[in-house]
Amino acid sequence: MTRMARTACSEEVAGLLLAAGGGRRLGGRPKALLEHRGRPLVEYAAGVLRAAGCGRVHVVLGAAADAVRERADLSGCVLVDNPDWEQGMGTSLRAGLGSLAGTGARAALVSLVDQPGIGPEAVARVLAAYRDERSLASAAYEGMRGHPVLLGSAHWAGIAVTATGDRGARAYLKAHEEALALVECGDVARPYDIDTQGDLMHLD
Repeated sequence: MTRMARTACSEEVAGLLLAAGGGRRLGGRPKALLEHRGRPLVEYAAGVLRAAGCGRVHVVLGAAADAVRERADLSGCVLVDNPDWEQGMGTSLRAGLGSLAGTGARAALVSLVDQPGIGPEAVARVLAAYRDERSLASAAYEGMRGHPVLLGSAHWAGIAVTATGDRGARAYLKAHEEALALVECGDVARPYDIDTQGDLMHLD
């Protein structure tokens, strides 16, 4: 991708970080506030999106939103409150996509706050799959679909209808598999989630 193409891509594709979870299986410790490399995990994850080339980053907050605002340096990011975060990730995805309406974004690059093993190189690969508002792409790990996902704006309305519970865009992507480009990232990233106490070993 040329420098000019990368610049256009960064302007037309917004990073969308879903960071509203309450960490139920972590004893109610909000994932956004878990410490990673000396800073809150949400700050690290937003930095990954920026390092990958996203010029605009929206961060969806829910659990302990006030504390996240106080402790994490999210300057330059648009912070989106999801009052319905307890109903699942689907509500955060809908809130995030809704916040992009009218911004000029033609696609959203969606990542999850609890996957610190996915760094800028993998995110940049998925970002490079952007073509226009009809783009639909996903990182893949040994052929299995994962995050981040690239959702062109032509798909946002359909995704909002099907994004319920903790499924996010899963149902929509499954129904549109023929249009989904898989971008292999297994050689540069590890797609583990920070869900349980045992997973905290992945943080440093």
